[in-house]
Amino acid sequence: MRDPENIHAVKELGIDFLGLIFWPKSSRYVKDITVRAGNIPDIPTELGMTKSQERQPATVGVFVNEMPQTVVTHAYNYKLDYIQLHGEESPTYIDNLKRTLIPDIMPEIKVIKALSIREADDVKRWRQYKDHTDLILFDTKCDCVGGSGKQFDWSVLEGYDGDIPFLLSGGIGPKDAERVKRFSHPMCIGIDINSRFEIAPAMKDISKLRTFINEIQQQ
Repeated sequence: MRDPENIHAVKELGIDFLGLIFWPKSSRYVKDITVRAGNIPDIPTELGMTKSQERQPATVGVFVNEMPQTVVTHAYNYKLDYIQLHGEESPTYIDNLKRTLIPDIMPEIKVIKALSIREADDVKRWRQYKDHTDLILFDTKCDCVGGSGKQFDWSVLEGYDGDIPFLLSGGIGPKDAERVKRFSHPMCIGIDINSRFEIAPAMKDISKLRTFINEIQQQ
């Protein structure tokens, strides 16, 4: 996201994470400084909280094979809570990034590693990130880098036996509420939605989001 008014409207829906994409090739690329924390006072400076301790979504910065110093600079300037790595970043890359930021610059920063999934063997890649990443995001494998709007076969995640919590991603749309509610895995902590809830790149359809969230929350 990058439009301040749209960000505020989405936050009012009670979401848990809010994403800013820092990959220059993305149509959702945050190029301008319009969403710096200084221009949006409600973006939290601490994990999930403002100074008033009101519940606020965590801010996630998405990067693809980016230079570590650029990631560090954006993490600091945008007061990120999470760094999401959506390329071929290695465990060593993650470790070096954490050592740079923790504890002196951003002691509470966490890392999400995205893994592209098409078949059961793809899920096994989580093992190389054990003890390195804080969260995993399982997304659909495609020719692009995320945002394809396509889903993978969620049943392959039955083979995930890791101890790293994960987010379910990949083409989840407004009509998938019941399917999401039926999906169950002890390490799944939430879902990632994006392109199929957009009016235009980086602009969310508030009405569709509100309806979807209400349906998800219904017993």
